[in-house]
Amino acid sequence: MNRATLIFGGLLALAIPLSLLAGRVWLDPASTPNAALILAELRLPRAVLAVVIGGGLGAAGAAMQGYLRNPLADPGLFGIAPGAALGAVMALTFGVSWNLLLTGSALAGAAGAMALLALIAGRTASPANGIALFTLAGMMIASLAGALTSLAISLAPNAFAMSSIVTWLMGALTDRSWADVQLAAPLTLAGVLVLWRVGRALDAMTLGEAAARSMGVDPKRLMWAMVLGTGLTVGSGVAVAGIIGFVGLIVPHLVRPLTDKRPSSLIVPSALAGALLVLVADVVCRILPLVTELRLGIALSLIGAPFFLLLLLRMRASTGSA
Repeated sequence: MNRATLIFGGLLALAIPLSLLAGRVWLDPASTPNAALILAELRLPRAVLAVVIGGGLGAAGAAMQGYLRNPLADPGLFGIAPGAALGAVMALTFGVSWNLLLTGSALAGAAGAMALLALIAGRTASPANGIALFTLAGMMIASLAGALTSLAISLAPNAFAMSSIVTWLMGALTDRSWADVQLAAPLTLAGVLVLWRVGRALDAMTLGEAAARSMGVDPKRLMWAMVLGTGLTVGSGVAVAGIIGFVGLIVPHLVRPLTDKRPSSLIVPSALAGALLVLVADVVCRILPLVTELRLGIALSLIGAPFFLLLLLRMRASTGSA
């Protein structure tokens, strides 16, 4: 267990109980009426879901940056999150409310994006070309899914359906229940386990494709594992909470200085740091004195976009000095 795991694990253990008390109305378990019911049925499932979704996005971001050897890589680049969003939007367009069918549609969209990605990128025999094609295929799928999502919004049958779609795409954990946790948690855990198991292969890939092959790494098998692990983590999160971006981009950069920088050393602490980031961001959304609660996806985008710009400026400065 490395230092980063201990640090972010400890911070998460402190943040979870505090998040249960925070809100527009702060909860006092000793004096608030029905405090136990509020904790058990409203705030605890929301906190658990924040941990689950953030953990999955953090692990996916760390694995993806290791696989593509690009510190600016983000799970949204795969097209899986836009694919899941498209599936949910199609369900909302036909008047499906927030239930198992909606989340199932989002998962179906993620699975479709995963299958298309593997079908396109899995046909090359060259590992170097495979990674480039993997990236380009993900960008193409993301663009296509975004265009189809916009089309679905424009064809919404009524203003209520359009409002539901736009609100859902913003991403939030408001009014989530244990049913959402039961759906997302097993899928996310399975995805994180897949990504964790390929950590050693990702370490080998940092030495180059030839060296990785000599160490027994099968690039095509690794690609399929990345598609599966990322699809499960990102797709399940989008299915229950909408689009929550930038977590997979931000978290690995916060964790990397505390590790030996190998991809295998980043995955678990990035999952913990991602869980902490989403949990804290959700608490901030709850306690801000606004007329309506700030959407979690918007809050993280307001953090992530400047962070992304800072990374670009740092890379430009380091390239210029070199």
